[in-house]
Amino acid sequence: MDYSAIGTKIRELRKDIGLTQGELAEDICTQALVSRIEKGDIYPSAASLYQISKKLGVDVNYFFEIGSTPRLDYVKEVERQLRKMRIKLKYNEMMDVIKVEESNPLFYKDSTNLQLLYWHKSIYLFEVKKDHKKAIDLLTEAYHLTAAQKKVLTEREIEILMTLGVFEFNLGNQDQSMEYYNKVHSALSTLEHLNDKSIKTRLLYNIARSLTRLGNYKESTRYCEQAIKWCVEEEHLWGLGELYYHIGHNYEQEGKLEEALPYVEKSMIIFEMRNNDGYHSYLLKKKEQIMSKMIESKSK
Repeated sequence: MDYSAIGTKIRELRKDIGLTQGELAEDICTQALVSRIEKGDIYPSAASLYQISKKLGVDVNYFFEIGSTPRLDYVKEVERQLRKMRIKLKYNEMMDVIKVEESNPLFYKDSTNLQLLYWHKSIYLFEVKKDHKKAIDLLTEAYHLTAAQKKVLTEREIEILMTLGVFEFNLGNQDQSMEYYNKVHSALSTLEHLNDKSIKTRLLYNIARSLTRLGNYKESTRYCEQAIKWCVEEEHLWGLGELYYHIGHNYEQEGKLEEALPYVEKSMIIFEMRNNDGYHSYLLKKKEQIMSKMIESKSK
C-alpha cells in the first residue's frame, strides 16, 4: 500500500496549525515515528492515527476520504493490535486502545466492530479489574451483537464462546465451561476452513485443562496429543509449548516422573525459541523439582 498520501496530509495539516513533529508526537508516539509516517515509510497504528486526527482538529474519517487508507485497513489494524496484546497478556495496553476506539464512529456505529471492543474489554474486566460478573455480561452482549439462530458462527463468535468457557473455567465452574467448549467444538465442525488455525489448538488445550482439573489425566493427555498432531499437520507452532508442558504436568500428577521430564524439556525448548523468559524460567525450576523427586524416590 502507498502510505505517502496520508503522510503528506498529516504533514500539511501539522504545518497549517503550526505544530512541530515533536509537538504532534507528544503523548502519542515518538518524533521519529511521526517523521517516518509523514515520509510515507510506515502506516500509523489505528490508535495513533485516531489521536493524531484529534490533535490536528479533523475527524479520523478525513484520512479515509483521501483514498490511500481504506476504512477496513484501519479496523484490521486495531484488530491486529488487540490480538497481539491479548496473546502477550498486555491487558492495560489493550484497554488503552479500546478507550481510544470507543468514541470512534467506525466502531460504535458498527455492531461487528463494536463486538471486537466489547470482547477485549471483557477480558480486561475479568483479568485486571476482577469484575467477573460484568465481564461475563459484557462478553455475552458482545456475542449477541452478531450471533443469530440458524447460521454458521464466525471465527470471532467462536472465539467469544471459547473465552466464556475460559472465564467459567477460571471461576471453577467446570460444567458451564465444558458446555461452552462443546458449543465451540460443534461450531468448528460446520466450518470448511479456519483462517486462524490456533482456534482448534486452543479448544483442545482448554478441554485438556478442564479434564486435568477433574482428575482425568489420561483423557487430558489424549486431547493434548490430538492438538499437537493438528499443529504439526497445519504447520503452526502456537500452543506447542503449553501442550507439551501440560502432558508433562499430567504425568507428574500421576506420579510418572520419568515420563513427565521429557515433555517439560520439550516445552522449555519451544518457550526458549519464543524468547519467553518467564515461562522458560518457570519450566527450568519445574525440571529441577521433578529431577529432585526422582532422585529422592530412587534413594528410598
